[in-house]
Amino acid sequence: MNLSLTLEHPEKKLALFGSADRYLRMIRDTFGVQVVSRDDEVRLSGDKEQVSKAAAVLEQMQKKLRRQDWLSADDVGQAIQKAADQDRQRSADEIDVYSRGPGIRAKTAGQQRYIDAIFNNDLTLCVGPAGTGKTYLAVAAAASMLKRGHARRLVLARPAVEAGERLGFLPGDLQAKVNPYLRPLFDALHDMMDFEQVKRFMVNDVIEVIPLAFMRGRTLNESIIILDEAQNTTAAQMLMFLTRLGHDSKMIITGDTSQVDLPEGTQSGLVDALHKLSGIKGIAQVELERSDIVRHRLVQNIVNAYERGRD
Repeated sequence: MNLSLTLEHPEKKLALFGSADRYLRMIRDTFGVQVVSRDDEVRLSGDKEQVSKAAAVLEQMQKKLRRQDWLSADDVGQAIQKAADQDRQRSADEIDVYSRGPGIRAKTAGQQRYIDAIFNNDLTLCVGPAGTGKTYLAVAAAASMLKRGHARRLVLARPAVEAGERLGFLPGDLQAKVNPYLRPLFDALHDMMDFEQVKRFMVNDVIEVIPLAFMRGRTLNESIIILDEAQNTTAAQMLMFLTRLGHDSKMIITGDTSQVDLPEGTQSGLVDALHKLSGIKGIAQVELERSDIVRHRLVQNIVNAYERGRD
């Protein structure tokens, strides 16, 4: 695997690399990877897992250099030890994301089926009520695959459909208008990595958060592609999205078929896809239940009450 990291502060290159590249040699010798400095980049190559750990060390070192102008050998040694011990520290059922906080893991049997489906299939469709972790777990799994070098990019998309409100007259440019639709994806993303890392990944086009309409005409290779709120796609939009899947990529499609905000008489592309794609090898369909709701305890009661109201 080959991975290029952009230096946050090229003027601190000597502090990052150490005298006569001492710190780079420490990383190289610990993880058995090749480390090459070229212009404002550090290029890593070797085994996927070891490259991922070496990249984590460099990220930690750069983070420290945001607050100070130098690094000691102890600072680098601690970062190396932390990365080397990371896999042993996390339990087998935790999803390994960039965040150093509490581990992310399935809280119900349904959520575990969902996570297993994502890692074992190229296309996963997940439906379920609000609060079951459809979006959150998809972003966590994608962040884990990105960190481990199993993908080069993460693309998160949502259809720009109002939930019974008209947002077309919101002030600002195009980005400002679509941000409210994409906010839930950003919220999940910021739980997986710190703000500066999200910002850096977006600037370097490693992470892209876009409205579904912007997907037309693209083919995405070596990517994790998530479509959220898919119940608000039409059948044509869903077909357009599905055909963006490129080589060595995975797709995760999530939605709640009880919350369709399309015009009356328009068939949901998610409902249509669930029917047409059933039984195809490599495509998993997971249905989460009300018992999988993991938000505030009242959310499950609210969903139950509304379900009874439909009967």
